[in-house]
Amino acid sequence: MTSTKSGLLATGMAACAMLAGAPAEARTLDPANPQDALEISKRLQCGVSADEPAVYHWSGNIYGRSPGVRDKLLFKGEGMNIRRCVEVDDPARGKGWRLISREIMLMLDPKTGDVLNQWENPYTGETVKVMHIHNDPVNGRPNFATGSDGKPFTLASLREAGPYVFMPFEAPLFYTNPLAGDYQDYVGGTYHAMEIFDFAAMKDSLYDSTTPTAYPMVSWVRLSSWAPWMKMGSRPGQMVFNAMGRKLPGGFEELPAVLKDEIRANYPIYEQAPPKDDMRPNETTWTKFKMLTDQAREAAGGAKPATGHE
Repeated sequence: MTSTKSGLLATGMAACAMLAGAPAEARTLDPANPQDALEISKRLQCGVSADEPAVYHWSGNIYGRSPGVRDKLLFKGEGMNIRRCVEVDDPARGKGWRLISREIMLMLDPKTGDVLNQWENPYTGETVKVMHIHNDPVNGRPNFATGSDGKPFTLASLREAGPYVFMPFEAPLFYTNPLAGDYQDYVGGTYHAMEIFDFAAMKDSLYDSTTPTAYPMVSWVRLSSWAPWMKMGSRPGQMVFNAMGRKLPGGFEELPAVLKDEIRANYPIYEQAPPKDDMRPNETTWTKFKMLTDQAREAAGGAKPATGHE
């Protein structure tokens, strides 16, 4: 997942009280009330407090789609995001909160379920080193009871259906590819993708103000360019990610063993959320790939930029 998921996040005084551990008023939250809508959004995304982070887990399939070729199941995927929400204060907009997180998604062999380190690309026949998604950080902007445009916060996408609450969120992405050169306005090279997050929760749980958070389900779909480590060059096509999961009441320890073992062995910082004062720029698969590739080339004594192939 990317930083766009923070687009659903905002807060109000009730959310700040919960972040601080203060007792909540016993009542049913009303999504038509801006303050309650902010609290509902916070409960959807955050943990019990800034000191007790939330963990989202998702599992699914990753396909390759190339024109004129049958779609290929490339990988199974196991992912997680560990996050905290911290209180922020603005002299004009009052108290709010901000999402701070990091995330991992492992590429698994679709037959054995094993973590892949090397992968034979079925489109090119080349064996490449797998770079699992591991983005640190994936943070959101501060959110307040009143938007920067002066309008009150609303949950425009929220839909109630009997005992359930559904909240879809689409994030179209279109920006300069971080691996691009100085002439992309002339020859192309933008990153074009869409991420879709569909949250579902029980109404009684999500609207219950006496508990500090809720534990919704989520589905995640991503349509994106080929991952850079696949070395697909200009071959047309895209990747399709389809996964489902939930926020885990048991936190990190409730993750499947394949995730816990890989994180503890190779990505230990992902067992904890980033620090409360984290102000670093966000990472994506593409910026992470560029950083790691540049570091490897520098260590090997090379000076070429991380564009093109060896």
